[in-house]
Amino acid sequence: MRSLVPFRDINVHASTSHYAFTSPSSPSAQTLVVERPSGDIRLNDGALLGAKRVSSIAGILGIIKLRLDKYIIVITKAQPMGRLKGHMVYKIIATEFLPLRERTLHDPDEDTYLNLLKTLLKTGPMYFSYSLDITNSFQRQAASNPSLALWQRADDRFFWNKFIQSDLIDFATGATSGSGLRQHGHRESGADPFILPVMFGMMRITTTRIKSTPLTFVLITRRSRHRAGTRYLTRGMDEQGHVANFNETEQVVVLNDQAKGLGGIGVEQNGKVGGFEGQDMQVMSYVQTRGSVPVYWAEINTLRYTPDLQIRGVETAAEAAKLHFDEQIRLYGDNYLVNLVNQKGREVKVKQAYEQMVRMLLSSPQEGSQANDVTDEKIRVVESTHRRHEYDRLHYVYFDFHNETKGLRWHRAQLLLDQLKEGLVQGQYFRGVDMPGDSQGRLEVRNRQVAVVRTNCMDCLDRTNVVQTMLARWTLTRQLIDIGVLRPGESADDDQAFKILFRNVWADNADVVSKSYSGTGALKTDFTRTGERTRAGMVQDLNNSITRYVKNNFGDGPRQDAFDLFLGAFLPDSSTIGSSLVFVDRRPVLIQSIPYVLAASVFMVLISSLPRSSSDSAWWPLRLFAVLWLAIGAWCFRFIYGHGVLYVNWPKLNTPRWANEGYQETMGAIRQDKIIGSFVARHERGASTARISHLEEGKKRTQ
Repeated sequence: MRSLVPFRDINVHASTSHYAFTSPSSPSAQTLVVERPSGDIRLNDGALLGAKRVSSIAGILGIIKLRLDKYIIVITKAQPMGRLKGHMVYKIIATEFLPLRERTLHDPDEDTYLNLLKTLLKTGPMYFSYSLDITNSFQRQAASNPSLALWQRADDRFFWNKFIQSDLIDFATGATSGSGLRQHGHRESGADPFILPVMFGMMRITTTRIKSTPLTFVLITRRSRHRAGTRYLTRGMDEQGHVANFNETEQVVVLNDQAKGLGGIGVEQNGKVGGFEGQDMQVMSYVQTRGSVPVYWAEINTLRYTPDLQIRGVETAAEAAKLHFDEQIRLYGDNYLVNLVNQKGREVKVKQAYEQMVRMLLSSPQEGSQANDVTDEKIRVVESTHRRHEYDRLHYVYFDFHNETKGLRWHRAQLLLDQLKEGLVQGQYFRGVDMPGDSQGRLEVRNRQVAVVRTNCMDCLDRTNVVQTMLARWTLTRQLIDIGVLRPGESADDDQAFKILFRNVWADNADVVSKSYSGTGALKTDFTRTGERTRAGMVQDLNNSITRYVKNNFGDGPRQDAFDLFLGAFLPDSSTIGSSLVFVDRRPVLIQSIPYVLAASVFMVLISSLPRSSSDSAWWPLRLFAVLWLAIGAWCFRFIYGHGVLYVNWPKLNTPRWANEGYQETMGAIRQDKIIGSFVARHERGASTARISHLEEGKKRTQ
């Protein structure tokens, strides 16, 4: 019988000619064979002889081709995170790369590629389930086709390992044969159980109670694999309508969870979780989204604390914005676009561009604003007066978060909630009831969510977290009142133990989303955890801000390269092995040496300042020596800070266009410098485009 869900246990057998993957719990299932060194894939009836069993694994993460070789990435260790509707969910803890051939050539780039991928897999929070589609919300799961394999039901946006699963997917669907030849529709369903969808984001499953009513509280954040990357290197939107840092967050409450059905291996089934004796299990969920402002914009690192802001003409992004909102409306219904950027300073340009885009999309835009003694525009609403086409389902709501909550007045965020309440009530939430007689474990839908709140600030991190937590708390109270757990007028926060749990789970979610994008935990999480701003929280925010500055300028290039490599945005080219290294530093040697000269000057000044018991006549030359090095160090610092684009650690695989332009412009100015211009021009390695020549090494691929 065809298996629709991935195997829970897989044994790896290795020989010099192939890798073989079998499931000991499914002895009648076919064996997946990957030939060495070609990478051809085939299925074999029964086990293969002559291969040595290497280990047991939790699943196959995928297959990736680098410059020298292909590698099968297997999950060697997974941690159970809890049961969701009876299905065990796991977090990937450890992976291993199985090379298809022994490397006979040494290539530094290959080693760098492997290190980038291993670092990403070690630090990136990835989750999977053998029997539950965690890439889809419960509402989308209820509408999915249970006769399809689990990977076929997965949401394309959140199927994070889809690119590296493409070899297996193509083989299973008949798109290609194992040797890469076109198959003409020959379906290999025996490969389906070896394809394991993985989600990147946050997962927290907690059994708790509210007013003596047991329940399972779940928070899931799914990060999109489209336009994925780091804070300043992926902003705005691409031509396909994908926005940076897009995350879907689903808050779930499960009542009467019997935890029946499928789960993990070697884990006992839970007992009854929930009250309501004699009632069926109920699932209630509420979905929110976040994502970068959908126009063409970027922030350019120059080593200054505040990067330079670039916004292209809004008209040029109109078609991409339509693609973005076509998908958002199709998936979520009405979109309430909550914008939290500042209305003054540099951020106002992003606000104006967003509002201009919304006006262009609406058929008959109508605007209204509210002012008070704090700000001229605390709230601005842009909506269509008539619904003539789908884009009239967009409702833009601007909230001056910075001014309204300034001075620790966090309760002022309630003004935004008051503005959104009508839309929240009309938008509803999902509610499904278990159908005991259904062998597929499907839910009978009692209520659907027909609208979503899409929140953004500049980073879609700190301010966004505060607002999403507030909306989730309000909706949870509403859900519990609707089913009778709470009485009208009561709040989920009335239960002190649950209040603490709720705040900590949402603060953990803020940290996970922030670390994935900015490299540090979120700011303002002391308010999320405690309901108030604390001095310790402010100190932590200062530490996070400094760490973000360092990582965003000097550490995000390799992180972006890892995302691009794993997700298929960059394909290594094996045709130039040994002739052109992608990761070599091609800046002029003099430019590379200046930070080292700065470090040496600091060292010399410190040495010169050590106390000495010598006479004044011997001390004066030392003082002159210190002054000389101080002057050299000051010049080096001024040079680095004034030409920061040369010292930012840019991605080497898909270097941003503005980084290339900034590099060439800065190098052109340096060649005219009276002090070092002639030295740079004389010793520069090749033309001014030498630093970016590696872009020809790879090919971009949009998934």
